[in-house]
Amino acid sequence: MKMFKKIACIGVATTLLAMTLTACGGGSGGDDVWRIGGIGPTTGGAGLFGQSVQNGAQLAVDQINAAGGINGFQIEFNFQDDEHDAEISVNAYNSLKDWGMQILLGTVTSNPAIAVSEEAYQDNLFMLTPTATAVRAIAPPNAFRVCFSDPSQGVASARYIHETNLAERIAILYDSSDAYSTGIFETFVAEADLLGLNIVASEAFTAANRTDFSVQLQIAQNADADLLFMPFYFQEAALVLQQAYNMDFQPIFFSCDGMDGILDVDGFDATLAEGVMFLAPFAATSQDETTQAFVQAYQAEFGSLPNQFAASGYDGIFVLKAAIEHANLTPDMSVSDLTDALVATMLEITVNGVTLYQATWSADGEPDKEPLVLEIRDGIYHIIYPEEFATN
Repeated sequence: MKMFKKIACIGVATTLLAMTLTACGGGSGGDDVWRIGGIGPTTGGAGLFGQSVQNGAQLAVDQINAAGGINGFQIEFNFQDDEHDAEISVNAYNSLKDWGMQILLGTVTSNPAIAVSEEAYQDNLFMLTPTATAVRAIAPPNAFRVCFSDPSQGVASARYIHETNLAERIAILYDSSDAYSTGIFETFVAEADLLGLNIVASEAFTAANRTDFSVQLQIAQNADADLLFMPFYFQEAALVLQQAYNMDFQPIFFSCDGMDGILDVDGFDATLAEGVMFLAPFAATSQDETTQAFVQAYQAEFGSLPNQFAASGYDGIFVLKAAIEHANLTPDMSVSDLTDALVATMLEITVNGVTLYQATWSADGEPDKEPLVLEIRDGIYHIIYPEEFATN
């Protein structure tokens, strides 16, 4: 059975990408503007994730406003920093409610998204997370996501390793204190068992001891693992790669979308990431015209290449636009009425974007999409699967 369906990065009209960008408004206005809130970490260890989502979403907002808005109404976008902390994220949510938020694009990371989704459910406020992958992040019926989920990443990783005969002896290292990491770990193990993959070591760490991985790596090395599966974020991955190198342990390193950002870690020798493979919904190296138009617009505005978080934030705003236009909604509607309409119309729309190809959504809030497989070579992310989109 094939692991992935055909993927293509096509969609949002390139004419929008070419338009002159205009800044959206601040926090004033009434029923004649769309007030979309955003929440994610823009400072702290996960700051790259939130800042990227904010930038991508702002780019989309500016392009839509320049083209006339949504149903003739401009967007005001207000993004709040939650420092990747659930309590701070809930406080940010309440601040956005006081501002007049009608729809939430967020939150960016899983644990804060879980906490905020409960608040949004109580308020019947529509929530679309661009990048939070935990199942519980969109458990309420008013919550949807742009990215793929933790279970889908675990399953896809196991299937890719199996179908490509990538490894004979697999070790796993995961963060047992993190919903993102444990969610992927659990489904990877279950799928690996079904496929007959040989897991020779399975080791955990927690938030309290995420700097020294020598014991876990030694166990994997002693088990003669030829692949290390690492379903966690790039900050810890950088330490793992350095420590594995120091002990002359060089298996294939395979990860998930949290690896995106490894090349930008301060003080990290990027050559240690050579050959690392990971799942992602987006690659700036794709030669697809829409992707390249987005990349060029993002570089012109922010002076750097967009990552998958920026791409998902960008797509998130266009998903909201598609849903609002499909249901012919207006910003003078109550938050509850907007939410009820958006929940219904999300099951009816099909969206193309830079991370989405003919994407549809089910009642559980999940998009119908599959990840790319990327490999780091010469400091660049290369698509290696599907083959028709491979970059040399």
